[in-house]
Amino acid sequence: MRITVHVHPGSKSPGVGGSYDGQLIVRVRERAVDGSATDAVTASLATAFSVTQRSVVCIRGAISRTKTFEIEGDDITLGAALAQLLQ
Repeated sequence: MRITVHVHPGSKSPGVGGSYDGQLIVRVRERAVDGSATDAVTASLATAFSVTQRSVVCIRGAISRTKTFEIEGDDITLGAALAQLLQ
């Protein structure tokens, strides 16, 4: 499953949830320096979707606030989790 996320690096309260222009919002404490924010987003998405970190891959936007990720797993389960997170 491919999802597009909007990243808020340097956030005081990290978490996954909400919607910004149709994209899933991911807040991370790490700043956008040397890919640390992207790594934190990958870990946050893995936790939110209950998959391993290896199952989450950034395929577009590594240095942008808008990123596209490929998440491996059961599409029905991932879709249900995404719908809940977007609320």
